[in-house]
Amino acid sequence: MKIDDTKNLLSRRHFLFNSGMAVGGLAFSKLLHSNLSTVPHFSPKVKRMIYLFQSGGPSQHDLFDYKPLLNKLNGEELPDSVRQGQRVTGMTAGQRSFPLAGAQFSFKQYGESRAWMSELLPYTAEIADEICFIKSMHTEAINHDPAITFFQTGSQQAGRPSIGSWLSYGLGTSDKDLPEFCVLLSNGTGKLNAQPLYSRLWGSGFLPSLHQGVQFRSGKDPVLYLNNIPGIDAQTRRAMLDAYHKIQESQYQSEQDEEIRTRIAQYEMAYRMQTSIPDVMDVSNEPDYIYEMYGPDSRIPGTYAANCLLARRLLEKGVNFTQLYHRGWDQHFNLPRNLSNQCKDTDQASAALVKDLKQRGMLEDTLVIWGGEFGRTNYSQGKLEMGNYGRDHHPRCFTIWMAGGGVKKGFSYGATDDFGYNIVKDPVHVHDFQATLMHLFGIDHEKFTFKHQGRYFRLTDVHGKVVKDVLV
Repeated sequence: MKIDDTKNLLSRRHFLFNSGMAVGGLAFSKLLHSNLSTVPHFSPKVKRMIYLFQSGGPSQHDLFDYKPLLNKLNGEELPDSVRQGQRVTGMTAGQRSFPLAGAQFSFKQYGESRAWMSELLPYTAEIADEICFIKSMHTEAINHDPAITFFQTGSQQAGRPSIGSWLSYGLGTSDKDLPEFCVLLSNGTGKLNAQPLYSRLWGSGFLPSLHQGVQFRSGKDPVLYLNNIPGIDAQTRRAMLDAYHKIQESQYQSEQDEEIRTRIAQYEMAYRMQTSIPDVMDVSNEPDYIYEMYGPDSRIPGTYAANCLLARRLLEKGVNFTQLYHRGWDQHFNLPRNLSNQCKDTDQASAALVKDLKQRGMLEDTLVIWGGEFGRTNYSQGKLEMGNYGRDHHPRCFTIWMAGGGVKKGFSYGATDDFGYNIVKDPVHVHDFQATLMHLFGIDHEKFTFKHQGRYFRLTDVHGKVVKDVLV
């Protein structure tokens, strides 16, 4: 073959390769656009969501699911007919005795809805008629990390996109000055050395990385690596980004890799956030009555109360999904003291957030969720003592609550048996819960998929149904 023929062949190959990549890129862009153009699938009932995730597993028996039989039978053995040989954790599997532990806190009914709540939640009791309780949640996961991962990503195995990432991807991003998906963390006083939380819980998984959650921190740098280094001003940064944009766009034209443009978008978002973050983090203009509503901790950056207040500010600035994680609900021992402390961390601020959104006219199209990864056992872990007990993990049934747009007010759904061990009415699986959240945003969870490694994935994996009875 002559040299000229080789050059022509190479040129033809180069042309066909580039043309194929261009056509592939157009097809991908069209497919992506087509997917987004069909979302929402129907009229949404909410525009925004704040998820108050209580990491560790709050005890439903001591907070929401009133079971007087446990108090009557306090200290007696959990009947085999109730347990039915169900799985327990390694922490109690070796126990010879499973003594029933009645709640050592008084319960009352509140509001017109007559919802039962513990004395540990006096502020939440004030919003009883705004709350939709689900008392029949259940999950397969029995340990913290897989259980939290399951709630946040729809799978017990790490690597899937989080709820916030799915919503960001499905509902689309815009040229806002803040991310679509923000994350705030706080540590409770209910348990020292609480279970760790990993950034993959708000990761984008196999979705474009633009849709991952952005973690906010208290202190000098609310978002890591956002500020310019010494010697670099805003004008220089802008010039650097413009040059970087040209280089990356050239690379995109060559490779047609959508992640390249995602990277460009992230740099541009970071540049805008250099101005927007100081503004949203500056709470000095909040009036005193707001601090009084959220409680004294709201003046301390990084606390749960301060994060609830910040979450409201983020929503006002256009953020659609804000996730709060609060650690410390894992009361295996010394529950009466530690659970009391944990509720003091969270009760007032949780209720204040709902009240605050309502007074601003934002609650009607905002969904607020409160709950953890599983519940607690009706029996004591370890020895049951006078005035002291602990509870192990219990995935069979637990309680969460929601308030705001699209859900019924002053309503309780589902029921457990008199022992609070098994569900006897209207069970709600984790995937059912996730399907319902998607529905409120106008998304059909079965149609909303992403192809990865030859398979179409969705948040609810292969099952899940919308719990229509809790919707208005």
